[in-house]
Order: sequence, then C-alpha cells, then structure tokens
Amino acid sequence: MQISGAIPLLRIFSEEQAKAFYVDFLGFQIEWEHRFEDDLPLYAQIRRGDLVIHLTGHHGDATPGSTVFVPVNDIDSLHAELNAKRYKHARPGIQEQGWGKVMEIADPFGNRLRFCELSED
Repeated sequence: MQISGAIPLLRIFSEEQAKAFYVDFLGFQIEWEHRFEDDLPLYAQIRRGDLVIHLTGHHGDATPGSTVFVPVNDIDSLHAELNAKRYKHARPGIQEQGWGKVMEIADPFGNRLRFCELSED
C-alpha cells in the first residue's frame, strides 16, 4: 500500500482574481482546467515545483478561510521574488519563529498559504 501526498482544495470566487494571484503573483502553472458545462464553475489544478493545489468554484468542495502549510527551503529567495513583483494586494513579510521562518500570504478569497522554512538547529 502507498499513501501519496494530499492535494488541498481551495475555494475561489473569481477566476480572474485566482489567476492573477496564483499564476501571475505566486508563479504557479495551470496544469488543467475542467468545467461540466461552459456556464458552470471552474475546477483547476495548479502546480509550482512539488506543490499541487486544486482551485474550485464549486460551493460544496471547500470552505473559504483554509490554511495550507507549505514547507520550503530558501524562503528568503521566495520572499524577494514575490515582493519584486509589486503585487498590489500583498507584500508579504517573513516572521522569525523559534523553529524557523514563516511567510503567510492570504489569497483574494480568504485562504492562506503559510510558507515555512525549518531552522537547521
């Protein structure tokens, strides 16, 4: 038996805002998109590196306000990359914790991505 890594589902309410945030700002690539019909909500898979997320406009799939914990190495480089984009809705900072560094960013729908780098101690 093998259990694979989980894929979080995050609720979105605007495809345009989701793409501006996840693709243009955070640097994800859209792997695929699905709709049952042209006038129904989007369901999409996005990826950056090993991180895969499903974005869904379907009301029964997910609850807004979720947090995704994302382990990273070299959080300082990610921080510099994101802030260099001058995204008008987020200028994330890094918080030092006793166990490492955290950079939390809220998407336009109230979901949070918590990028974390563990200290080597």
